Amino acid sequence: MDAVGGSADLDHPKPIKRSRLLVGEGWEEMRFFRALADHLKIADIQIEQCGGKHGLVPYIRTWPVRPGFWQLHSIGITRDADTSAQSAFESICNALAEIRLTPPESLGVPSPGRPKISVLILPHGRETGMLEDVCLESVRPDPSIECVAAYFDCLKREAGREPKVSKMSKAQIRVWLASMSEPDKHLGEAAECGYWPWDSPAFDSVKQFLLAL
Repeated sequence: MDAVGGSADLDHPKPIKRSRLLVGEGWEEMRFFRALADHLKIADIQIEQCGGKHGLVPYIRTWPVRPGFWQLHSIGITRDADTSAQSAFESICNALAEIRLTPPESLGVPSPGRPKISVLILPHGRETGMLEDVCLESVRPDPSIECVAAYFDCLKREAGREPKVSKMSKAQIRVWLASMSEPDKHLGEAAECGYWPWDSPAFDSVKQFLLAL
C-alpha cells in the first residue's frame, strides 16, 4: 500500500502504482485512512491527499496525465461535509466532469465504467460535519468525554467564549487527544497510534466504503 501526497505538478506527475486510489483532504486524513486500511488488511491501494478541499479541483486535473491512471480499477474520494454535504458532493462531481470522467449519481453509488469512482462525504453523508465528528462518536463511551464537555461548559461560563458550532467537534477531539499519555497527537497520528476504536459502529460506513473500492 502506498501513501503519498497529492500531485499538482503537470511537468513531473507522480505515478499511480496500485489498482485502487483513495483520496483524503489533507495529510491527517491520509494518515487516518492509511491506518484504517492497515487495520482492515486492505492491500493494493494508493492513498493520497489533495491539499484540502480547495486543492481538490487542481489535484483532480492532474489525473489524466499521471502514469498508471488509466489502469486504475477504482477511485474513492472523501471530503468533509462542512456546512453542506450536497455542496461538497456537487463540487467533486463538477471537478470530475471537467476532465470528462463520469461522476457518480449519488453518494454510495459508484460511477459506471473504469475507473469506477465513489464519493464519501463525512460524517456518514450527513448534511454538516467532518471526520472529527466520526472520531468523536467512536469515543463517546469513554468516561473522559464528560470531562471534555465540562471543560467547554466552564470555558463558556468563566471566560465567555467557545468554539464556533461548526468547529466544535474539532475542538472537542483536540481536547480529548490532549488527555492521552502522549498529548500532542493529531487526528491521523492518533489513528497510527491506535487511539481510535476501529470496532466502534461509528466507523462502519467508512470501513464499508474502503472495503467496497
